[in-house]
Amino acid sequence: MKAAHFLGPGQMEVREVPKPEIGDGEVLLKVAACAICGTDVRIFQFGHPKVKPPHITGHEISAEIVEVGKGVEGYKIGDKVSVITVISCGRCHYCRRGLQNLCPDQEYIGYHFPGGFAEYLKIPKAGVDKGNLLVLPPDMDLLEASLVEPLSCAVNGQSYLNIGFGETVLVIGSGPIGCMHVELAKNRGAGKIIIADISGERLNLAKRVQADYYINSAEKNLKDEVLTITDGLGADVIIVAASSGSAQEQALEMIAPQGRISLFGGLPKDKPTIQFNSNTVHYKEIGVFGVFASNASQYEEAAKLIYSKRINAKGLITHVVPLEKVVEGIQLVKEGKALKAVVSFL
Repeated sequence: MKAAHFLGPGQMEVREVPKPEIGDGEVLLKVAACAICGTDVRIFQFGHPKVKPPHITGHEISAEIVEVGKGVEGYKIGDKVSVITVISCGRCHYCRRGLQNLCPDQEYIGYHFPGGFAEYLKIPKAGVDKGNLLVLPPDMDLLEASLVEPLSCAVNGQSYLNIGFGETVLVIGSGPIGCMHVELAKNRGAGKIIIADISGERLNLAKRVQADYYINSAEKNLKDEVLTITDGLGADVIIVAASSGSAQEQALEMIAPQGRISLFGGLPKDKPTIQFNSNTVHYKEIGVFGVFASNASQYEEAAKLIYSKRINAKGLITHVVPLEKVVEGIQLVKEGKALKAVVSFL
C-alpha cells in the first residue's frame, strides 16, 4: 500500500509499504478520506513530541472496514466508520463519565499509532475494545464524513456556551473550525453571527457559511464594530477559534454582561500567558471556558449533523488532493488558501 511518512520537520515522503496485518481483536480499514488538520500542519512544520519519525500522521479519518479479527464484536466487513482519535484508558474518573478526551492516560491515532494518510489503517485491539470506531449510515458520504472529527471538537466547544435564540455570537478566526462554529451557532438559534479575521483571503473563503457580518480586524477596529452592531451591549457569546493571545484578551472587552467566552484555540507553548482582567469577569458575570478535543458522544452528534445536512460539510471542503499531493494540501492549509483540504482515496 501507499502511505505518507513524516520524516521530520518539513519532510514527508509517500512510500510503498506492506499492508498492515491484523491479529485477534483488531480491525483493518480501507481509508476513504483523511482531512488535513491545523495540527497536521504544525507537525509537518515543527514535529511533535508524541510523533516519532518515520510515522504516518493524519487523524480526521473516514473509512470502510475490510477485515475483522477474531473475537471482534459489533463491527463487520463493509461498515462505513469514522475513527475516534483518542484511545483512553477506560477506567479513570473521566472515562467513567464519558469524558475520554480528559483521560490522563490517553493515546492517539495518528500520533502514537499510525494515522490516516495511508491506503489502509489498522485499529489496535485497545481502540476496538473501547469503541473507537463509530459506525456510520451505509449511505453516508465518506468525503463529508472526514469532517466528523473536527466538527465534534466544535460541538464540544459549544456544549459549554448554551447559545440561546436570538443571541449575538462573535467568532474570531475564519478557518474551518471558525466556520463550523458559525454553522453550529445557526443550528442553535443564534440571531446575529459575526465572524472576524486578520486575513481577507480567509474571510472570503468563509463566506461559504453565510455569517451576518464579516469583519477584517486588520483593517477595522473589531471592538468598535462589535459594539456598533450590538448597540453598545457587546456579544453574548465569543468563540476565539484562533491561536491568538491578543484575541483572547480582546474578547473580554467585547463581551456582554452574563456572556460566555470560549478560548477554543490553544496558544503557543512558549507564550501561553495573557493579561486577564478578573474584574470584568466578576462584575459582568462572565463565563470563560476552555475546550480540548471531544468525546465519543460528540463524534456521534457531529456525524448526525453532517448526515442530516444540518452542517454543510461538502461546502467547507475547498480542496481534495490525492495522497501523492498531501504536502501540497498541507501548504494550502498553512497559507490560508484552503478552508478544508482533504486527502481522498475515493
